[in-house]
Amino acid sequence: MSLLVAFSVAPASPDPDGSYAEAVAAAVRVVRESGLPHETNAMFTNVEGDWDEVMAVVKAATMAVAAVSSRVSLVLKADLRDGVTDAMTSKVASVEDHLSGS
Repeated sequence: MSLLVAFSVAPASPDPDGSYAEAVAAAVRVVRESGLPHETNAMFTNVEGDWDEVMAVVKAATMAVAAVSSRVSLVLKADLRDGVTDAMTSKVASVEDHLSGS
């Protein structure tokens, strides 16, 4: 079963300068090093693969933030589909096709 996850993970409180960027960067680094298809935007990081691989990456990314914060916020949305690969790009392509009138 293919799994596409959009997740956001952050410490409960910001760095002394008011930023969450350093802790979030640690989580994104875990995702990038996983080798799974992924993309990061201003609000979420998307990861695609099989259930066990993706959930292991989400857990490791969460633990990377937990290493610098005693409380962590995790938001997760998942799309599970049998027989689908490259959903991260094909779902967007489908919407673009409809927008262009194809």
